Amino acid sequence: MGATEAVHFARFGYGIHRKTAGYENPSRTCSICALMRDRRIKDWYPTSWQGRTAGQQPLYDDPAEVERVVAALNRMPPLVTWGEIETLKAELAAAARGERFLLQGGDCAESFDECSADFIAGKLKILLQMSLVITWGRRQKVIRVGRLAGQFAKPRSADTETRDGVTLPSYRGDLINRAEFTAEARRADPALMLRGYERAALTLNYVRALIEGGFADLRHPEHWELDFVQDAALAAEYRRILDAVRDSMSFVETVSARGPDLARADFFTSHEGLHLLYEQAQTHLVPEAGRWYNLSTHFPWIGMRTADPDGAHVEYFRGIANPIAVKIGPEMRADDVSRLVEILDPAGEPGRLTLIHRFGADHIERCLPRLIDAVRATGRTVLFACDPMHGNTETTRDGFKTRRLERILFELEAAFRLHAEHDSRLGGVHVEVTGENVTECMGGARGLDERDLHRAYRSSVDPRLNGEQALELAMRLVRFN
Repeated sequence: MGATEAVHFARFGYGIHRKTAGYENPSRTCSICALMRDRRIKDWYPTSWQGRTAGQQPLYDDPAEVERVVAALNRMPPLVTWGEIETLKAELAAAARGERFLLQGGDCAESFDECSADFIAGKLKILLQMSLVITWGRRQKVIRVGRLAGQFAKPRSADTETRDGVTLPSYRGDLINRAEFTAEARRADPALMLRGYERAALTLNYVRALIEGGFADLRHPEHWELDFVQDAALAAEYRRILDAVRDSMSFVETVSARGPDLARADFFTSHEGLHLLYEQAQTHLVPEAGRWYNLSTHFPWIGMRTADPDGAHVEYFRGIANPIAVKIGPEMRADDVSRLVEILDPAGEPGRLTLIHRFGADHIERCLPRLIDAVRATGRTVLFACDPMHGNTETTRDGFKTRRLERILFELEAAFRLHAEHDSRLGGVHVEVTGENVTECMGGARGLDERDLHRAYRSSVDPRLNGEQALELAMRLVRFN
């Protein structure tokens, strides 16, 4: 055993080295140690983040149970393949060149209880409908990425919550604890990581079955009904687009011996890589590629609260070969942005890094030009996407967290304009949407206001656009550029 391997084993010899990393045959050379000799990734291994400060992590009360769960999770089959991941990376590289447009959307936080056929189909349906509108309006292929099959953990602004004089740990998503305000429900339970994996696998399996089975086929309008749309003008415009697409496809099929594949659509998954033990356990060395991949998702991202260049999340993300994203907020300094780009994309790999800016309508004019300049100074080409939702969250007098569609659209339009003015390109949008007919965000064609929030507010964390508002956003988006 060399000196580096000796330090590695001494530091993680309590079981992480073999069991948690998934290498239980002591006669084999540990692949972690083997990759540590690879100069492309200096001093990195799936557990190296444990030597850094890790924010937003749960506090478990049984370390032995945590180790058992992480080891079991590591033995589970991968949820995605490295080939799919590389395909997405190539698509994102094309988006950075202006040849594609990224649509990334879904729930703020998935719920185990909503792992059902109707909920999953509804999420897929609204993303397919939005992508159809964007593709037709921009004349550009859309990369469809769902915030699903793993979006089970959420960062919180406080570690505890107090109600009627009782203080308990905050709810951090179904991957960590439960929403009910009881001591038992709010206890961080490591077994929920296994349940999260199972729900992610079930979700992804059904999404694949829907797509392979023709759910996305434009020749079958029964898949594209708009029962949730109450605004007649909006519904009419969408159906006009759908009819135009069908007519175009029919013409191509008539004059071509081999028409386009109308029956399926590429679809990728993403989630915030917040819970580092969960991510670490599903990180594997792929011998064919000679690189480490997080095989729980195609496209993980770092949230704004955990984007410290010296922190544990950035340390973990720098070693995986997936395309990755980072949320950028108004408080982030230009030199921190530069450091993040250099740490996370040292080789300038096309499609590797996406920066998702979330400034808010009040701050985008001041902050976005500064971000563009900071990235340009690094000499790297990254993909810029806009999250117009998180910076526009507010709380009503009745205590509802909500967002106004008008402010969301204002930030999105400003993002397109400012990128163009600064010789840059906005290549994607990141939104929280649901296929359900919820009333969580205000505004839109139906003019939802504070009084409507009581009717169908179902999110346990952040407010989402309903299907009608999401479709309206897509239709407005294509007019901005």
